[in-house]
Amino acid sequence: MNARHAIAAVLAALPLIVSACGEEGGEAGNPDSQVSLEEATAPLEGGPSELRALRAQANRLLGGEVQAFSERLSELRGIPVVVNKWASWCGPCRFEFPFLQSQAIERAGEVAFLGVDSNDSEDAAETFLRELPLPYPSYFDPDQKIADEFFDNAREFPATAFYDAAGQLAYVHLGVYADEDALAADIDRYAQ
Repeated sequence: MNARHAIAAVLAALPLIVSACGEEGGEAGNPDSQVSLEEATAPLEGGPSELRALRAQANRLLGGEVQAFSERLSELRGIPVVVNKWASWCGPCRFEFPFLQSQAIERAGEVAFLGVDSNDSEDAAETFLRELPLPYPSYFDPDQKIADEFFDNAREFPATAFYDAAGQLAYVHLGVYADEDALAADIDRYAQ
């Protein structure tokens, strides 16, 4: 096959590749967020003080890099933790955000949720969070140092890490969750 035919074959396959990405959770079929900013940032009534502190920082981008994130995980020892790595440019992240929103609100008094916004710009991330507000904070991780340390060097987007109540990494799910039931099942299985 000559170079001209190879280029034509790649161009012909491009629509199939793009549509497949949409089926995996890109913009196509993206569920609408059912969580308002007011609901995401409403104070948590009851529950452990660590979880109330998380809700007080809901929908914010936090700094502090690896040290701040590590300290937060230490503070949460005794509580299972779900950590989702996302980026504003990631279509599959946008697709699964409503699942995370819903599960974080449903389990607010028993499971901690944290976000890690990696390989992103702060402005784009803040715009994204205005569109899909989270009932928990995210750590800003532009160079992916947090993600590299706490997700076993997983480069995929999105990725979700589950820490048990002892603070041990129990499981890392690479890629998008197809539906909320799959996410809920992993929370039940690994975030204990």
